[in-house]
Amino acid sequence: MRCAVLKCRSILVVEPESAPMPLTLPCEAVPNHPDFVHLSTLQGVAIDLRYGSTNNFLGRDVYAPFDGAWLHRVAAEALMRARDWLLSNAPTFQLIVLDALRPQRAHEQLYSAVEGTPFNLYLANPVRGSIHSFGMAVDVSLLDSTGHEVDMGTGFDDFTERSHPAKEALFLADGTLTAAQVENRSRLRTAMQSGGFQGINTEWWHFDCGDRLVVRAEYARVL
Repeated sequence: MRCAVLKCRSILVVEPESAPMPLTLPCEAVPNHPDFVHLSTLQGVAIDLRYGSTNNFLGRDVYAPFDGAWLHRVAAEALMRARDWLLSNAPTFQLIVLDALRPQRAHEQLYSAVEGTPFNLYLANPVRGSIHSFGMAVDVSLLDSTGHEVDMGTGFDDFTERSHPAKEALFLADGTLTAAQVENRSRLRTAMQSGGFQGINTEWWHFDCGDRLVVRAEYARVL
């Protein structure tokens, strides 16, 4: 790599001529981009995008006019593997997607609502970027055989410690969570991990596809 050499106060400073530009993609380009898959094409997966409705902590649609029902093809393939695990091991349950590709502009709206409060723990700083904005994270739950969401002990986007997988053993021991609720969470995690996703300590519903550092460095952030 060629470098530019700068001299300042007798100190030799070596700087790269240019830093690599971050990969970005306008959300308007997603529908025609070969790297993205629409959720409606994924058989056996239900869809209820909460941020594309008023059923979220802001009480308004933060996606419009963007259709948020997209994932990067790598994450879509992983989600199909998770679906297949359920079909083989727990066929009375079905995945339901609550959030998928979240453009940067939408994520900024969510973050601004919690910035400066204890709740900003639950949303990545937009400067760093949410893995959702790369189409490489998904928020999911399970439906039972009647088509109803199973009891996970909290709802989606419940900003309390009861949502934290890291606290489940403690809350099971003191009765805050029931054995059935913890079993439902464990079933969801096992299915998602079988597909190649990783969960996080603070949200039972959130799963990343791939290493976050790799995703931020090698995938395009949707703006």
